Amino acid sequence: MANTIGIIGLGIMGGAMARNLIGAGWQVFGHDTDSARMAIPGLQARASAAAVAAETSLVLTSLPSVKAVMATAEAIAATGLPTRTVIEASTLALEDKLRFHDILTEAGHSPLDCPISGTGGQAITKDLVIYASGDPAAIASTRPAFAAFTRGVHDVGVYGNGTRMKLVANLLVAIHNVASAEAMVLGMKAGLDPKQVADLVMAGVGTSRVFELRAPMMVTQEYLPATMKVDIWQKDMDIIGHFATALGVPTPTFSATLPIYAAAQAQGHGSDDTAAVCAVLENMAALKRKGFVGQ
Repeated sequence: MANTIGIIGLGIMGGAMARNLIGAGWQVFGHDTDSARMAIPGLQARASAAAVAAETSLVLTSLPSVKAVMATAEAIAATGLPTRTVIEASTLALEDKLRFHDILTEAGHSPLDCPISGTGGQAITKDLVIYASGDPAAIASTRPAFAAFTRGVHDVGVYGNGTRMKLVANLLVAIHNVASAEAMVLGMKAGLDPKQVADLVMAGVGTSRVFELRAPMMVTQEYLPATMKVDIWQKDMDIIGHFATALGVPTPTFSATLPIYAAAQAQGHGSDDTAAVCAVLENMAALKRKGFVGQ
């Protein structure tokens, strides 16, 4: 009999994880408030989070808001089911992850805080890393499932450390993304071919994983489909900022990116990939693209 798992939230990330698990032979039960997202070949769609939890002892949540995450925790807690291992993979504030933990623990379940490092595009190709935190035995039991849609799982210790690590990593993502756009705009304004700029940065010491993911979008000015929407990223930025402030840690470089992302949203790029910050910097530089190879 196939291994079983439930996934609550079948958006960009959850949908890709479900497809990869199904492809690896897992029986996947899923629920999303958008019924169209449940039209995944091989998915066993269910009408609610509680109905998914009734089918399997392993459940993963990948949701866009605190409200959705808490509603899911409360729904599973209210079922009276035997112990479920519930993996929370969303990016949330630490205090919200702790609330999730308390709701499920009080109902006899085993919650894990397992945020994901990677984009929706990387999810498709299983190029994700999991920062797993919580009960070590529960983490060990999830590894076969994680192996079906990631390239690495790291046990970072007590529950909550996954989120702490994810916020550190996302701070760098925010910086690298704007830095990538800054470099691309500088090269283009200097008269260089944008594709050549991207290719040669990737070939040298100045590259980053974020540059390699986002620079090709900046070259073609194609920011859809989004691997991370500007609208959703704004939520993550707020979480990082509050986390650093609470710890008394200065973040001058991260803080410098905030108005660039805000401008991207204000200029109509809310549904676009965060690589669209390149368009913001092009406007600021009065750059008019023309005569470049591939344009």
